[in-house]
Amino acid sequence: MSDAPDWTRLLPRPLRRLPADIAATVALTLVGVLLPVLPVLKETPLRVLFGLPLVLFLPGYALVAALFPEAGSDDAGIDGVERVALSFGLSIAVTPLLGLVLNFTPWGIRLIPILVAVGGFTLVAAAVAAVRRWETPSEARFRVPYREWATEARVELLEPDTTTDAALNALLAVSVLVAVASVGYAVTVPQQGEAFTEFYYLTYGEDGDLVADGYPSEMVVNESAPLVVGVGNHEHRAQNYTWVLLEQQVHVANNTTLVDRSVRLETHRLRLAANETRHTNVTITPAFAGERQRFAFVLYKGEAPADPSVESAYREVHLWANVTEASA
Repeated sequence: MSDAPDWTRLLPRPLRRLPADIAATVALTLVGVLLPVLPVLKETPLRVLFGLPLVLFLPGYALVAALFPEAGSDDAGIDGVERVALSFGLSIAVTPLLGLVLNFTPWGIRLIPILVAVGGFTLVAAAVAAVRRWETPSEARFRVPYREWATEARVELLEPDTTTDAALNALLAVSVLVAVASVGYAVTVPQQGEAFTEFYYLTYGEDGDLVADGYPSEMVVNESAPLVVGVGNHEHRAQNYTWVLLEQQVHVANNTTLVDRSVRLETHRLRLAANETRHTNVTITPAFAGERQRFAFVLYKGEAPADPSVESAYREVHLWANVTEASA
């Protein structure tokens, strides 16, 4: 008889009595909820590895366990295959419904509220499942046949009846390893998407948040109008940028915009790491008056040319405004 201490006795009795599948559901749910918010682990592939079951399987499994505490038979209950199928189906149904409910709450559809909602639903369903499982007679209670599965797998893999079965078992093992390695590679080394740079301008709303609204449309020469320019680097590597603000007087001829006058108002240089976004507060100070002036923000990778223009820019955004002379 082993003298090693039984550490499970330190746990509360209800936790020690939890059925193995429900205990595993609770543990995986807690890990899936915590990983996306832990400072170090939230950027690792573990977030995806445990996040997918949290969304696609665990809520449904806990709900199925609560609804069907008894083992499958000809008269009642459902078998293992039906449980797994229902678990996926109910998870796909429950998770969007929780998101819909969150959409009408002050918290909205954001990471933390979603984690709390999905995790809370799963844990409550698991608690109900545990209680119903305990209340079900022992002989009718559902149990995951881990030992039977392990015994059958050992016999099939290590004690094949024929050489053909042994070859098929080896092929199956290799296939599983290849599949696991492929999924692991896809998760840990995601393929790079399209390389691009975001370039835009915003203003501050009444509540102090950045909004795509309320742009200045009437300006005065030598008087400043505030704006916020954003640059987002999605080029998959660090990148140097230069953006220039131009005030231009233009006219249209034969469906072509021609520049009559152009003045460089500001030049900004910045270096962004991969996936970094930076906002810069700027003030537009018109240099000359005119109706429907074009204020063009032109972005270049690296240095800007001596004569920047909309046509030569890597990215370009602009706004139109009427500019008047300052009153005497």
